[in-house]
Amino acid sequence: MNLTQKLAVAAFLIAAYAVSVRAGGLNDLESFVRMAKSGKAEFTQVVTQPAREGQVARSRISNGSFAFARPLRFRFDYRKPFAQTIVADGTTLWLYDQDLNQVTARKQAAALASTPAALIASAADLAALQADFTLSEAPAQEGLEWVLAMPKSRDSGLQSVRVGFKAGELARLDILDSFGQRSVLSFSAYQANPVLDAATFQFKPPAGADVVRQ
Repeated sequence: MNLTQKLAVAAFLIAAYAVSVRAGGLNDLESFVRMAKSGKAEFTQVVTQPAREGQVARSRISNGSFAFARPLRFRFDYRKPFAQTIVADGTTLWLYDQDLNQVTARKQAAALASTPAALIASAADLAALQADFTLSEAPAQEGLEWVLAMPKSRDSGLQSVRVGFKAGELARLDILDSFGQRSVLSFSAYQANPVLDAATFQFKPPAGADVVRQ
C-alpha cells in the first residue's frame, strides 16, 4: 500500500470512528463528525492484490495501532510484518520506514491535497464530507450497517470506500483503489475521545536515519 492509499485509510479512520445510539451507518458517521474530538484503536489490515489471469489473488496481513485528534493530527504505527510510522502533526506529514531507516517529510497541506484527510479531520458535519464524496447507505452485510463513499475527484486514487458499523460502533473499513487493490481494516479496542498526550503527534527522525524532504 502506497502513501496516498495509507493517507486515504487515515482519512476514513478519522471520519468513521463513532459510538452512536442512532441506527444506520450515515447516522453513525454524522454523529462522529459532530462529536468525536479524538480516538484510538488497534487494527488488522488485509491487502489483496487483484488476481492475474490464471493466478490466485494474493493477500498480506499487517496490524498496528491508530490515533487521531482534531484538527488534522493522526498517527499510524504499523507493527507487523514491517515496522512503519506515519504521523501528521498539523504542519508536516512524516513517514518512517524502520527497515530502510528512512524518513520522508512532506508539507502536510500539500501532501493531503489529493486525499480526503485534510477535509475529514476538520469536517463539522456530513455536508462537509459530501463536498468530496457521494455518501449513501449500502445494504447490510455480515451483520454490519454500511456507508458507501464514492470519491468525486478522479485524482483520489480510490474507486470506493465502504465503512461498516456494528451496534453503532465502527467495525470495518473496505477500500478499493483505482488499480483494483482491496484493503480491509478491522478494528478493536476502540476508545472514544481519550485524552492523548501531545507527544503522540510529534515526530523526531531517529539518529542516523536518511531524511528525504519533498
